[in-house]
Amino acid sequence: MTRITIPTRDEAPEASKPLLDAVHAKLGVVPNLFRLIAKSPAALTGYLGFNGALTKALDVKTRERIAIAVAQVNGCDYCLSAHTYLGLNLAKISPEEVALNRMGRSSDPRADAAVAFAAKMARERGHVTDADISAVRGAGYTDAQIVEIVALVADNVFTNFLNEVAATEIDFPIVRSAEAA
Repeated sequence: MTRITIPTRDEAPEASKPLLDAVHAKLGVVPNLFRLIAKSPAALTGYLGFNGALTKALDVKTRERIAIAVAQVNGCDYCLSAHTYLGLNLAKISPEEVALNRMGRSSDPRADAAVAFAAKMARERGHVTDADISAVRGAGYTDAQIVEIVALVADNVFTNFLNEVAATEIDFPIVRSAEAA
């Protein structure tokens, strides 16, 4: 049972309704996460702006790989379920790749550097080493792309934490972080 009531579109604050309508127009549905964030129009506006801007960061496969790795590190079953679904169906990542992403790895050498870096950043709360930065650079990522990886981790940590606080009901095929990848 959720600990924070998730409003329907009509129960959401007036300022959140057009934002939820935009999510519906884009996705065809409004996942529970968006309706939960809609409790605060300020949080929803900020989240949609930040998340929308990050769709221009890196490529969709790398973004989903990072989201899967961060959700696994944080034990967020809602986000792990959502991003596994998106990874498989939107980004067309293989089930084997998803399993590697959950371990903070990738079969693609360049993506592996980004995913490993993101997972370590999530585990260590941003405390990475010079060697970690060198490894990401060595894989061909620019400093701007390193900033984008940090932003993607932060974006995912927000939703991981919010969903754990709220105990959000999962509205995707369920994947449990406690189960082996």
